Amino acid sequence: MGFLDTLLGRSKPKKPDLDRLFALPTAAITLEAAAGLTPTGVGSVCFRAAEGAAFAQIEKDVRELLDSDEGPKVELSTDSYGYTWLVSRHDPTDLVGLVTDIHAVNSSLESGGFGPQLLCSVVAFATPDGRRTGLVYLYKRGTFYPFAPTSGERRDNALELQVRGAVGADLPVESDLSRWFPVWGTPGL
Repeated sequence: MGFLDTLLGRSKPKKPDLDRLFALPTAAITLEAAAGLTPTGVGSVCFRAAEGAAFAQIEKDVRELLDSDEGPKVELSTDSYGYTWLVSRHDPTDLVGLVTDIHAVNSSLESGGFGPQLLCSVVAFATPDGRRTGLVYLYKRGTFYPFAPTSGERRDNALELQVRGAVGADLPVESDLSRWFPVWGTPGL
């Protein structure tokens, strides 16, 4: 950042730090103790699919990696906004494996030059009564925020704030609440 940028109040955007995803297992322990939320074993990566052979090859490589003989099968879907979701399912007790899959997808797309197409990653949690909540990792901000959808296109704001309070010491939580955008139709939620 140059002198003129400083003078004009411009700042460099935060660089994504995919290794922050590996803090999720620790945050899950805190989340279970504080709010009774447990992992469901479902995680997903949301991105804008690009045209061309290079992107198709990376997508194929990622699917082959995650669909290995021993690994769980992944699903690919497109939402009503045109974003692609790559969904990985694990045993709910294997949060480390799930986070590793999510990290691998993000890293593969990033190293292939498709980082700008990445939107977010979501790991699903559930309350004892079955309500779903997701911890959303914003790729471009390098931060997390909770998303708790309810029936219709409504959110449980009280639960989201409770989750923020519970995991704030374990994860970098997005401080700007206007960036806590809803991710309706997230697989697993």
